[in-house]
Amino acid sequence: MSWIPHVTVATIVQDDQQRFLFVEEQSLSASHLVINQPAGHVEAHETLIEAAVRETLEETGWTVDVTHLLGIYTYTPPADPDCTYYRFCFLAKPLSHDAARPLDTGIEQALWMTLEALEETARARSPLVIRCVQDALQGKRYPLDIIFEQPLFNSSPDLLNA
Repeated sequence: MSWIPHVTVATIVQDDQQRFLFVEEQSLSASHLVINQPAGHVEAHETLIEAAVRETLEETGWTVDVTHLLGIYTYTPPADPDCTYYRFCFLAKPLSHDAARPLDTGIEQALWMTLEALEETARARSPLVIRCVQDALQGKRYPLDIIFEQPLFNSSPDLLNA
């Protein structure tokens, strides 16, 4: 088998009570439910920020405003050394919630938890889940303009030949 890179996004959403938005989801590699940030793969023709907003809405019913890049993280699961996840993790503010919106397949529920409550469950999907919350609590953040994504369709010949 050859090495497979996966580009993913995750969103850290914090409320005014020091709780974070998580999802309880089915894991293909575990026989129990795990806890993760709203997260998923970037789809074709989608920017990283668009993917983060979409995944958060699809998995939690929350519409968010992405405010900062928290960091870029990599993870290679011990059970699959030929697969590496590149996680672009964003900070976002909650804007509105649609409680009637059906959640993505595999998502059991969205829930708000503190870091301590998450750690007590011992069900974080990967070490990145806890690390990203720790980084957010430490105040790590980068402006969104640190990311440049070349538009898919651009009529400028100068940019096409760059």
